[in-house]
Amino acid sequence: MYGGKIETNNGNVTDELWIFSINSQTWSTKIPAILVHGQQYAVEGHSAHIIELDSRDIVMIIIFGYSAVYGYTSSVQEYYIRSNSWLVPETKGAIVQGGYGHTSVYDEMTKSIYLHGGYKALPGNKYGLVDDLYRYEVNTRTWTILKESGFAKYLHSAVLISGAMLIFGGNTHNDTSLSNGAKCFSADFLAYDIACDEWKILPKPNLHRDLNRFGHTAVVSNGSMYIFGGFSSVLLNDILVYKPPDCEAFRQEELCKNAGPGIRCLWNKNHCESWESGRANNVLEAKCTRKTAAADDRCYRYADCASCTANTNGCQWCDDKKCISANSNCSMSVKNYTKCHVRNEQICNKLTSCKSCSLNLNCQWDQRQQECQALPAHLCGEGWSHIGDACLRINSSRESYDNAKLYCYNLSGNLASLTTSKEVEFVLDEIHKYTVQKISPWVGLRKINISYWGWDDMSPFTNTTLQWLPGEPNDSGFCAYLERAEVAGLKANPCTAKADGLVCEKPVVSPNQNARPCKKTCSLRTTCSNCTSNGMECMWCSSTKRCVDSNAYIISFPYGQCLEWQTATCSPQNCSGLRTCGQCLEQPGCGWCNDPSNTGKGHCVEGSSRGPMKLVGVHSNEMVLDTNLCPKEKNYEWSFIHCPGKNF
Repeated sequence: MYGGKIETNNGNVTDELWIFSINSQTWSTKIPAILVHGQQYAVEGHSAHIIELDSRDIVMIIIFGYSAVYGYTSSVQEYYIRSNSWLVPETKGAIVQGGYGHTSVYDEMTKSIYLHGGYKALPGNKYGLVDDLYRYEVNTRTWTILKESGFAKYLHSAVLISGAMLIFGGNTHNDTSLSNGAKCFSADFLAYDIACDEWKILPKPNLHRDLNRFGHTAVVSNGSMYIFGGFSSVLLNDILVYKPPDCEAFRQEELCKNAGPGIRCLWNKNHCESWESGRANNVLEAKCTRKTAAADDRCYRYADCASCTANTNGCQWCDDKKCISANSNCSMSVKNYTKCHVRNEQICNKLTSCKSCSLNLNCQWDQRQQECQALPAHLCGEGWSHIGDACLRINSSRESYDNAKLYCYNLSGNLASLTTSKEVEFVLDEIHKYTVQKISPWVGLRKINISYWGWDDMSPFTNTTLQWLPGEPNDSGFCAYLERAEVAGLKANPCTAKADGLVCEKPVVSPNQNARPCKKTCSLRTTCSNCTSNGMECMWCSSTKRCVDSNAYIISFPYGQCLEWQTATCSPQNCSGLRTCGQCLEQPGCGWCNDPSNTGKGHCVEGSSRGPMKLVGVHSNEMVLDTNLCPKEKNYEWSFIHCPGKNF
């Protein structure tokens, strides 16, 4: 169990990792090591799955979530159970926007995680609910945008049964103080057919009670969906069970193939099987309704090449500036995301906080616009290429390793440590351009001791972004070069030998190193005046005494825990600071103890409709009833809803 919000006075989001032993029924914490590459994020409202990868690694994949420091994260985090280590990997495919309160399921057949809905950042510095559906292929780390559901929601539940992703309930209310009529509590029941990329609306449960809810959980057992708890103005502890049709009950091939909605069956010779068992037995997939390419207006929403081409709508990226239907005419078209050039603007626009923006050297936070913007492209100087967080330069001269290193040093750089897939792809693409003179350049990788190879920037060589060619590294070589582009692998060579070319690297000279530092995060502000001193960026919740980001108010108190908030004027911290009954009863946690003189005198006290209350102890937030604070036997009168008399 990773992350979440600790329900203390500060309401901090944690990066704790807890393990529950089913055999001993005990909890324990795990202190992991963090890998060199990537930033670990403390998040809430995320989802997680434990998966065995094709590499045989058993990994806990944590997707998206909200961080009090970094905002809505679009990152995937991987926790490797055997090595007790973390990695935040680079992903491919569509450029997706992460959020809070989505649901996800893992499909063993497609080796993919399917994610639906959530509350997230939207274009134009806005926030709201979405009906997005994404697929994340766990082995290739590739994102694809699938067909949206038409039902924007968050804090719903999802399970996978026989090829169908079943979605139940959720919060569909996207408003705060003004209501447009959206329901907070939903009993919507949806089914997504993984094989055909289609959504169906299932009948709502026809039971004798109101089943609308959000914040519940759902699991699968013996082919049935079990739903527990949730929130519907009050916390629930009931269990709902949905049993879908049984594929084995269909005796005819046509009925089997058309089973549903909400289930996918496959016909195997003379009997009907569930989607999982049919695929395991190599039964051909059922035919889907043929999809046509989307109209231009459905493709226009994708503002970048990768998202335009890594989706199931049938779109193409045209003239390097717009997304249109694959059926439309285009002079220069891209239809596969692998051919896209990812621009910094597309990455920076997805970063929703100053802190997350400052982690990327290609981006800079605009305090006035409250958005993350891409830095200009000329940060490396003439002859250099700005790739990720580094500047790269390729030279075709034939040099020894030491001379190549000296060449880079004279340019204020080093031989390149190619530790990211983005850098590797750039170098391979550039080498391809040398058609007359084939080059095989030195890179900054050398043998540190008898069995250990390391990059010049002191990071370990992991054999992932770049790999040794068969038979390599050989015993005679202590320095590495990149073999010709058509092979794209590493070879070891004596450092005194000469190689055809070299790759230099230097850090980006970023203007944001001199930019104004990020303001103190809202969650770290502990008083109302401190919280509301920066305009509308933060909101103060007086009932919980917490400061939250204005863009995260809805997700900070999803169950109505905040009774009142301030964005400018601060009310007194305690009820005792309020001098009139009218001011007192405006505060949700205060009541008025009227003086026996009945002249309007009295005092304001923390309490409820039952009477005045006090703290159990100095270091406790728990309140208990104490009628002695307003004794009725001495003719004091307690008021919580209306003030006594007409003029008070």
